[in-house]
Amino acid sequence: MKNKDVVKTVEELLTPMLPEHELDLWDVELVKEGANLYLRVYIDKKEGSIGIDHCEVVSRFLSTHLDQMDPIGNPYILEVSSPGINRTLKWDRDFLRFCGHIVDIMLYKARDKVKEFQGELISYENDSITIKDDKDITHSFDKQEVSICRLAVIF
Repeated sequence: MKNKDVVKTVEELLTPMLPEHELDLWDVELVKEGANLYLRVYIDKKEGSIGIDHCEVVSRFLSTHLDQMDPIGNPYILEVSSPGINRTLKWDRDFLRFCGHIVDIMLYKARDKVKEFQGELISYENDSITIKDDKDITHSFDKQEVSICRLAVIF
């Protein structure tokens, strides 16, 4: 199976199961790192935080079903975790959920010799990300020019 087909299979397996445990699917990725193949599943909760028990429930569920189906066809390492406090925003729902939060944005190509921006996520509409920086300057980016957008970790 192709990577996107494996990701879709995992999403379809988890979609009915996660709400029973008050969990949401954040992201799924199948990546090769060195000699190893990793299936990474990131889970989240609207209220509270993800604990090891949540990861264990999802891992056992997936292991059972994926062992029966064998959609990957090669040995792989299954990792189930929280997306973390500096989680990457990828999907429309992520940008909408975290409006009002501080984000770090990195561009593929520099804008006025600057590739990294930080500011409050003001809006997300029609694939346009708008932030306001600490000098009250508003910056808008087309989603296609953004290499990564993460929640900022500020101490």
